[in-house]
Amino acid sequence: MDRLADWIGRTETRTEWIAPFPAKALAATLDCSGTEYGEDSELPPLWHWMHFLPIYKLSEAGYDGHAALGGFLPPVPLPRRMWAGSRLQFHAPLRIGHVLTKKSTVQSVIAKEGRSGPLVFITVRHQIFDQDTLGIDEEHDIVYRQEPSPDAPVQKPLPAAETSDFSREITPDPVLLFRYSALTFNGHRIHYDRPFCTVSEGYSGLVVHGPLLATLLLDLLRRERPSATVTGFEFRALSPVFDNDPFSVHGAIGEDAKTYSLWVRRADGALAMKAEARVI
Repeated sequence: MDRLADWIGRTETRTEWIAPFPAKALAATLDCSGTEYGEDSELPPLWHWMHFLPIYKLSEAGYDGHAALGGFLPPVPLPRRMWAGSRLQFHAPLRIGHVLTKKSTVQSVIAKEGRSGPLVFITVRHQIFDQDTLGIDEEHDIVYRQEPSPDAPVQKPLPAAETSDFSREITPDPVLLFRYSALTFNGHRIHYDRPFCTVSEGYSGLVVHGPLLATLLLDLLRRERPSATVTGFEFRALSPVFDNDPFSVHGAIGEDAKTYSLWVRRADGALAMKAEARVI
């Protein structure tokens, strides 16, 4: 733990030609229609998460399918890792067929003592450029924690609002989760290995990816306001969503008609994710 601060300021740069297949595959996975992604097409917001992926050998994977500790991210000695949230500014469109560059920097590493034990919060800044033009500026929050003890108190999740201006029900299944894992080269077993989830990790079912939930929120906004351009988006994961039951994504328009509150509501009424989008 004492050495983790040494990673602050560490950078990593990746360059990639943006191929059309990931966008076409995600559009099919989300049941999108009316858009054919080809040369010079704009990537919808958050779809850049299918690109600039860290590739590691199968022999370098940990027991849970993640890459082994160390490398660009610090070797946090805590077994559970979660994408806690992000804050994004969309400055210019990212286009299929262009060669883009992503620069990542470890901004902060903070260790805390929570009610369930030690926690480590890491914030990474990602900037994506098309030559000299900044397209996306993102702050990505990651939290690490230890395995919960059997007698640890279970925190009651916050209730989600029951009414909204627009909404959509999602029925998750292993195919949806598998496809998103494949498109994001995510080997984490909690998204596809049911015995690992329920026996080893103690979850009630397969865990729906946090970034997939965020993507579904902006997909809901796109369906409601297809002509709007998203300029900013932030979200925070609050409680896990499992594939056992349907969940719903919701949106409410702000007074200025340029800000939208978005959230994910579980079948039991719990607030799983809250977000805000800014549009023009």
